[in-house]
Amino acid sequence: MAKIVVFDSGLGSLSIIKEIQKIGKNDIIYFADQKNYPYGVKSQAQLSTIIKKTINLLEEKFMPDIIVVASNTPSLMLDLSTKKIVDVRPPLNLATKKSKSKRIGILATKSAIESKGLVNYIQKNIPKSYKIFKINGSNLVDLVESGKFLNNKNCCSKIIKKSLEQIIMLEKIDTITLSSTHLLFLKLLLKKEFPEIEFVDPGKIVAAKVFLKIKNKQSKRNTLKIFTSGNVNNFKSKLNKIGIKNKVNFLST
Repeated sequence: MAKIVVFDSGLGSLSIIKEIQKIGKNDIIYFADQKNYPYGVKSQAQLSTIIKKTINLLEEKFMPDIIVVASNTPSLMLDLSTKKIVDVRPPLNLATKKSKSKRIGILATKSAIESKGLVNYIQKNIPKSYKIFKINGSNLVDLVESGKFLNNKNCCSKIIKKSLEQIIMLEKIDTITLSSTHLLFLKLLLKKEFPEIEFVDPGKIVAAKVFLKIKNKQSKRNTLKIFTSGNVNNFKSKLNKIGIKNKVNFLST
């Protein structure tokens, strides 16, 4: 059976776990590193320390077959290329197939859009005929991690509209990548505000990468164990509101 650890700084991992569970039955350990939330405003040096320490901790405690770093920010800013690690990056190839205007927005965290890693990634994956617009979505990530997307959808819709309307209209963007795993929780609200925009996410792409690594190690059923480095009761309350009743355990980093 395959043991898969998936982690980020909070709720974002769940959007990736959902897709992994669709491709086969696996034992999944979900670690929400809420103590270090948000990854999306940290420097490269800070992230390097946090991510290396976290990966070592998860390796030692769980001995997984695969570790999914379910956050675009460290995936873009750090070199995480090992056989055991699967990272998450903006689905630019998919975006180019969807875009008719060849004008694509990358909605990501502040640290990600300001990183050299994203510049290099764009250069390697986007033809020069396409125009790319980097959009800071850290405030939208906060809507998810704070739980506002569950309790105050009207407020979230107003913030989404204010954050994106001007750049979409001025730059004639027709496709936007959801390049924080938290943003997948806002996909329905985003689509409601901007029905003409193609919002693309990396969930299925990441799940396919995971499947290639563990296709011969399927379990009999899906299991999910949840850990957080933050407040257990607060996190459990958020999970309950989205229908997840699993026990939440504390894991110190």
